[in-house]
Parts: sequence; structure tokens; C-alpha cells
Amino acid sequence: MKEKISNLLETAINSINSAESIDVLNDLRVALLGKSGSVTGLLKGMKDVEPSERPKVGQMVNELRVKIETALNEKIAFIKEKDLEKRLLSEKIDITLPAKRKKVGALSPITLVKNELIDAFSGLGFEIFEGPEIELDEINFQKLNIPKDHPARDMQDTFYITENILLRTHTSPGQVRVMTSKNPPIKVMCPGRVYRSDDDATHSPIFHQIEGLVVDKNISLCDLKGSLEEILKRIFGDKIKTRLRPSYFPFTEPSVEIDVSCFECGGKGCKLCKGTGWIEVLGAGMVNRKVLENCGIDPDVYTGYAFGIGLERIAMLKYHVPDIRMYFDSDIRFIKQFK
Repeated sequence: MKEKISNLLETAINSINSAESIDVLNDLRVALLGKSGSVTGLLKGMKDVEPSERPKVGQMVNELRVKIETALNEKIAFIKEKDLEKRLLSEKIDITLPAKRKKVGALSPITLVKNELIDAFSGLGFEIFEGPEIELDEINFQKLNIPKDHPARDMQDTFYITENILLRTHTSPGQVRVMTSKNPPIKVMCPGRVYRSDDDATHSPIFHQIEGLVVDKNISLCDLKGSLEEILKRIFGDKIKTRLRPSYFPFTEPSVEIDVSCFECGGKGCKLCKGTGWIEVLGAGMVNRKVLENCGIDPDVYTGYAFGIGLERIAMLKYHVPDIRMYFDSDIRFIKQFK
């Protein structure tokens, strides 16, 4: 039995020393120390040992187990250390190399213009209201004096979800929601995304507007002109002039288009203003009596003005963006120009 123990220890140590992976060592552990392992087999053979020799032989078997376990653990630790050294060598970082810099963008020009307009209108006492982007046909059209058979609907290619639910085509529904929930005086601006079925160099199916509304006693077109003139000068500079041209919108009467003198050529005529000296920037007008009535406001007591500004258009003019689709390309080279 002593010779058998000695031979088993020698064989086990040689096998452990020659092992090159932890998996092999784990297999050796099972083969030597497992339930059916060689060392366990020695313990089972103790019945064949003389009774007087059993204590001594048992001690030898236990020492054998300890020596094998120690050898296995030392070899596993040795292999782990070598594996770590190899990994550290392969994964080392040369701190003398230039670091990879992350690209940093900037706020979109649309956001810049929106923030600038919000700051300007807030300074004039306007509150901000943001309505839902999925809207009822009644609020998006009907209360704004655009019934279902009105030809003005052809001007707004609409995304319908159901017959009476749609993606809002302008932020004017926000004005309706304010007028139907609050008594005058009202002074509110409604920024947000709107949706129309357009897609070319100057139109997008998703775009942004800021619309404003003022309702109070004795509001006139002069109030509208004065407020917008102040805002437009903040956007395009103090030297610009403004003019009002007659226009048509079903929710305002009278309706006007507002132009600014070209801030590139000073009104002399250039490519930006197409030689006219003027640039159209927004639509506005006095709130139609029917709209006030539809929202529960007495048009014989109160009057108001409303206006709508397309943020993409203002940003295109201010920053000379040639194609509206550039806003949505996520091109870092475009965005970082506005950093």
C-alpha cells in the first residue's frame, strides 16, 4: 500500500506539472480526488490493510490528498497569473499616443432660433403653452373657421389617423385650447412640432412653428405690428424695416403677410431677397370674429391678433441654410457650425 501511495503521488505531481490549462487541472482534480478518483479508491481499499497498519496508512492517504490539493491549487494560481500577464501585455495602453476625441455637436439652428424667440416673447409678457401633437379635427380646423368642406384645407396636406383625429398641421390648436379654458386677457405663445405631407428643399413633413395670440379689449393691428417689429429686430438686427401686405387666412380677418427688409443687401436687392429688397417671414392678422365666438369669447367686447412663425424658415434665412433637409441629416459637420 505504501508503494502504491508513493507511485500515485509521483504520477499525480507529474501530471499536474505538465498541465497547461485550468480545464486540464480541473479534470485531474476529479480523476484524483473525486468520488471515483484514485485517492478515494485507496481509502476504499483500507479494508484489505492489516488492522494494526490502518492508522498509519490512513494518515499517509490523507497526506497524499493534501499534497495533491496543494499542487493543484499552486498550479492553478500559476496559470492564472501567466494568463493575466499575457492579457495585460495585449491590452496595454500606450499613454504617449494621442487620445481619440469624441465628436462634440451643438444645438440645432432650429433650437437656437426657438430659444431666441421664446426669450424675446417672454420679455414682452407672453406665456408659453404647448398642446398635443395628435389633435382633434374640431380643434385643428373647425374652431379655427375651417369646416370640413373649406377649400383652405387643401393648403394643409394633413396626416389623418382617423376621420376626426390627425397630426396637427399648425400650433394654432394650442391657441384654441387656451381660449376655451381661460378668460381674456390672453397673451400666449405656442411653440412645437407640426406635420404636413410636404417634402422638398424648402418643405419637410415635420417642421416647427411658434404661434402667438393676444386677446384683450381694444387690441388693434397697430399692436400686432409694434410687437412683431420689436421681435424681428431682435432676430435680424435693428436696421431692418417691416411692412405688412394683405393676405388671407380663414382664422384671421384682416390677414397680413409680414416682410422684413433684406438684412443682406439692406433692401438694395440680392440673391437672398430675389432682387426685391424684401423677405417674407411670417403670416398674421386680427383674430376672426367666428374664431372668438367658437371659443366662447364675445367678439363685441374683445379683439385679438395672432401670428405664426416657421422656425425652419427663420433659421434658413438667418444662417443661410440652403436645404431644409440638412436639419434632419444628423451630420456633425453641419451642426458644429452653430457651436
